[in-house]
Amino acid sequence: MKITNYIHTRNLRGDLFGGLTAAIVALPMALAFGVASGAGAIAGLYNAVILGFFAALLGGTPTLISGPTGPMTVVMAAVIVTFTNKYPGPEGWAISFTVVMMAGLFQILFGVLRLGKYITLMPYTVVSGFMSGVGFIMLILQIPPFLGQEGVQGVVKTLAALPGFVSNASPPEVGLGALTLALLFLTPPRVSRTVPPQLIALVLGTLISATLLSGQLEVVGNIPAGLPEFYLPTFSGISGGDLQLMVINALVLGMLGSIDSLLTSIISDSLTQYEHNSNKELIGQGIGNMLSGFCGGLPGAGATIGTVINVQVGATTAISGMFHAVTLLVFVFVAAPLTQMVPLSVLAAIALKVGIDIIDWSFLKRAHRLSIKAAAIMYGVMLLTIFVDLIVAVGAGVFIANVLTIQRLSDIQAKNVKVITASDDAELLEHEEKLLLEKVKGKVLLIHLGASLSFGAAKAISQRHSMIGQYKVLILDFTNVPTLGVTASLAMEKMVNDALKQGLDVYVVGSSGKVEDRLQKFDILGPIPDKHQMDTLRDALHDVVENHQEMLATPTA
Repeated sequence: MKITNYIHTRNLRGDLFGGLTAAIVALPMALAFGVASGAGAIAGLYNAVILGFFAALLGGTPTLISGPTGPMTVVMAAVIVTFTNKYPGPEGWAISFTVVMMAGLFQILFGVLRLGKYITLMPYTVVSGFMSGVGFIMLILQIPPFLGQEGVQGVVKTLAALPGFVSNASPPEVGLGALTLALLFLTPPRVSRTVPPQLIALVLGTLISATLLSGQLEVVGNIPAGLPEFYLPTFSGISGGDLQLMVINALVLGMLGSIDSLLTSIISDSLTQYEHNSNKELIGQGIGNMLSGFCGGLPGAGATIGTVINVQVGATTAISGMFHAVTLLVFVFVAAPLTQMVPLSVLAAIALKVGIDIIDWSFLKRAHRLSIKAAAIMYGVMLLTIFVDLIVAVGAGVFIANVLTIQRLSDIQAKNVKVITASDDAELLEHEEKLLLEKVKGKVLLIHLGASLSFGAAKAISQRHSMIGQYKVLILDFTNVPTLGVTASLAMEKMVNDALKQGLDVYVVGSSGKVEDRLQKFDILGPIPDKHQMDTLRDALHDVVENHQEMLATPTA
């Protein structure tokens, strides 16, 4: 199966069937995410249509299916609650959708700056904790509609009100929700490969609602057909603090959507053997999300389930993603009124299943066995995500993970700064070099440097600094150093200058290319005689033995 980034009709049948099947899968998910966000079912449909079409047309992954996703929905729900409470009426909604447009703009910026290959380099412990936290948030917030109750804002308030929700639960709502969950979990694979269980649950739940339980259930209600209400970007009358909050939320949505989309693109690559264009994909996703916000739609990203199904059915080009969007558009214009009888408990159950799937159960169960530090970061990010704030959680997690990574790198680099003072310590040296080192009778301090040296090695270099006064000669061996960082260079400069002030002869060995350029820029080589700048350690030791016998014979101060 040949995958191409160009649109052509060579595999039209496979693309059309792939897009149609993906649309069938996307429909119940879009409705569920729209309701879960607080913007209404139509907001989920608008995103699936607009983002789905433009991300396919302009993106860099031919078989990617895009639409609203669980993590993006949770973040957007918090955005809507925040700004509709602060700015009641149409203004709050306009601000919320402006955040979606800003998120799309950030994604375009990421693509233009060619940051695609860096977006997914976030520590797995942070991603796992964040995604699991989002999954638990979705689970908790869907409990009230699953029980037939009107939800409250926020996780903490929902948990506090949980006893009341349970005691006032509506048996018909709970029964239909439980039936939906049973269908989602227990539908045999041979059936789910043909008909998505979400669609089975949606159709069956709606039929039961309209016939056996008519008037007893909370339903979606009327969904407006036709063109959406358009929202222009709104910034006037917004306080500086709220404007800053808009930017931060937009950045989080942009980053989350980018990570989600590019990870799905990688999955698509593994299925199709096609290498996606990350930067082009980010631009396509950004344009789609900007237009989605303009039309009152949710933010979205590449959807893993829809993409996998699209490829499995036989899609090979972007036509599949565009046809998926057109199919949903037809539904919006023609069949949207049919969804007014969809029970909210059915959509809540679908969202519950999504929440369960988002949680990284595999890593949750074994993180503590793999690494206590990794487990602490993952659980910390998860708890902060659930009970404090998604932005704080990601920021704290990335900061702590990077600090620990820097510490590990520093420890590794410190091991590459090895002090050799006698042949007994010289396991890194060749036989002849060991013999020469024996002849200098412990009067030579040889510092063997290995691998790239950055700020992590500076502390180790400074610690060796105090040993200078015990020796007559200092040899710095750069033979195995490909790059030298600024901080390490400064530490090296101080060591060389102090050694020269104390009357030591300093030799530099094996510096070349970038390392030699860096040493020259810091004027570290300037005070060292040219005859003491040598290509090999053997040459330097020979020179010390031959020309410094008198100095080496005198006792060390």
